[in-house]
Amino acid sequence: MTLWSAVAAATVFDLAQPMRKGMPQSPNHPPFRMALERRHGDLVRPDGGSAANEVIVTGGHVGTHVDALAHVSQEGRLYGGLDAAELTSHEGFGALGIDEFTPYAGRCVLLDVAAAHGVAVLPAGYEITPEDLDKASAGLQIGEGDAVLIGTGWSRLWDDGPAFVGHQDGVPGPGERAGRWLAERAPRLVGGETIAFEHIAPGRGHATLPVHRTLLVESGINIVETMRLADLLDTGAREFLLVLAPLPIVGATGAPVRPLAFVSAA
Repeated sequence: MTLWSAVAAATVFDLAQPMRKGMPQSPNHPPFRMALERRHGDLVRPDGGSAANEVIVTGGHVGTHVDALAHVSQEGRLYGGLDAAELTSHEGFGALGIDEFTPYAGRCVLLDVAAAHGVAVLPAGYEITPEDLDKASAGLQIGEGDAVLIGTGWSRLWDDGPAFVGHQDGVPGPGERAGRWLAERAPRLVGGETIAFEHIAPGRGHATLPVHRTLLVESGINIVETMRLADLLDTGAREFLLVLAPLPIVGATGAPVRPLAFVSAA
């Protein structure tokens, strides 16, 4: 079987949330905005043709996106002990920006923690533990360099902005111990459905981000956030081909991405 015939026989799942003005996002980042700069009819060519176009303004961490290793520092240091201040300029980062992310095409393991608890959506503010990940990964082998996604069911709440952001009630996600569980398995990248790949306790907001520190700063593992996993979770698929390539914005700390999951019919 050729590579393209194998892909053609798979079901493709688009794991990106649609980007629109007012979509749920972290308050720490500039919002997404889009406006038509030119409408049809504003300029009409001699042959009657016309074109429309838009202006897009967005933060790098809005919608489905990948965190670059330059996104988080600890005590002024980035991954590999690099000095964050020395690498920073008004044009972005001289190293560890999202443009250095090599596009990923490979095996992905989906750990459905919600299903492990017998629910479609984990409770708001629930902290995912290593024990949860052990249960969700039963029968699966996580190889070094694989992609690992965590299913919480939270993308089912996308259309309810306040609930999705979780300012009041919190958001489910891995706690610090679960972050170290992931780092020990040395995946190429990890991802999830929430705007922060973290356990967010009720009323706490993004006060601390220990999982980001563990993965980005200490381990050099990129994070994908705000993924649309609901339809994929419903299939019961737990391993598949993932293709993921963020926009290569030079020096940026993150960028939008449209991940695609190829699930075999077999």
